[in-house]
Amino acid sequence: MTKKHFRRKTCRLCHSNKLKSVVKFSATPPANAFVSNRDLNIEQETYPLEVFFCCNCKHVQLLDVVNPSILFKNYVYVSGTSPVFIKHFEEYSKSLIESFSPSFDEIIIDIGSNDGTLLSFFKQEGFKVLGIDPAKEISEIANKKGIETLNNFFDLELSEHIKKNYPKASIITANNVFAHCDDLIGIVNGVKNLLSENGTFVFEVSYLVDVVEKTLFDTIYHEHLSYHSVIPLIDFFKSNGMELFKVDFINTHGGSIRGFAKLECSKIKTDNSIKNLVQLEKKLSIDNPKTFIDFYEKITLLKKRLLEILYTLKSEGKKIAAFGAPAKATTLMYQFGLNKDVIDYIIDDSPLKQGLYSPGLHIPVLSSEHLKNQSPDYLLLLAWNFADSIVEKNKEFLESGGHFIVPLPQIQII
Repeated sequence: MTKKHFRRKTCRLCHSNKLKSVVKFSATPPANAFVSNRDLNIEQETYPLEVFFCCNCKHVQLLDVVNPSILFKNYVYVSGTSPVFIKHFEEYSKSLIESFSPSFDEIIIDIGSNDGTLLSFFKQEGFKVLGIDPAKEISEIANKKGIETLNNFFDLELSEHIKKNYPKASIITANNVFAHCDDLIGIVNGVKNLLSENGTFVFEVSYLVDVVEKTLFDTIYHEHLSYHSVIPLIDFFKSNGMELFKVDFINTHGGSIRGFAKLECSKIKTDNSIKNLVQLEKKLSIDNPKTFIDFYEKITLLKKRLLEILYTLKSEGKKIAAFGAPAKATTLMYQFGLNKDVIDYIIDDSPLKQGLYSPGLHIPVLSSEHLKNQSPDYLLLLAWNFADSIVEKNKEFLESGGHFIVPLPQIQII
């Protein structure tokens, strides 16, 4: 794909063209398209952000696909900067080792391995590991840390290269990237090509049930092409020669699932979690397009409430800054109109983002050192899913009279 953007005409999972538009957000630039000082006078391109429901398999997705090179080649999200995620990946690796006893003769592969944080825990236990990531700078960081990482997008062609040069894989993981890829069938075919007979493909994705129930609309942005639920995934894996055999709830990103899939020939047994989640999704009408139209109405009410609070504070002469510049902040800021009139600057702990300006709205991103010198009255937590750890780490701000505003899942002032 050489174009910057195109619109699909069929469902990503089942190829049906019975697609219904259910939510239309404000168009935004790519969620991680931070810019430097020298590019501030260039207006950034925005792309449609519209959610579609497949009336055939019930999959919820974006059809507007931004060229992945634009989104991922200069990626600025690094797993290793978040203590919460480091702990999550450590526990994740232990859990997979205990559950599946991977072979030391085989390999563990992470698709979208970022800086190698997850693989580093497997390597510490003596396993052979291989990362795959399209972000050039972040792949270099991982390789320097001793985590062998191929700087590329994962597909069937790359899997052929890996198959020739590496052992079979006991475990292949894809964390928050199984939602990022337009060609999910290509990913599954590549995985099938590399898995050993009783190997396991494990993927973590934001769970559509949580997105809807908790109004986590800011997890919808161009990198996330798919919003996964269990009902469509069962048939998707089945039609591609694999079986979804287990799904666990996990707490990341406000509510996610960890799915486990096996080859058709595998001896691994399917557990009750699949049946239980199908029942839950039917009960909550996740398989009904009207649910998403109601979801948009809830977002509109939240926007009204939050802006009333922020503009009242502004009229009282209060200074408002934001904390955290995650990708999800771009959707939140555009949809709620949180521009320079409302937010003076954004604090973020990632050195890759500090000194840059937020996508499209161009609000400066500074380090937390700035809080010591020019503390605002209120900090709006754009990285709301890390609220507890951010508040804990910035007790001085609270003790000096500052307040945090948590916008989602419900508005709170701390």
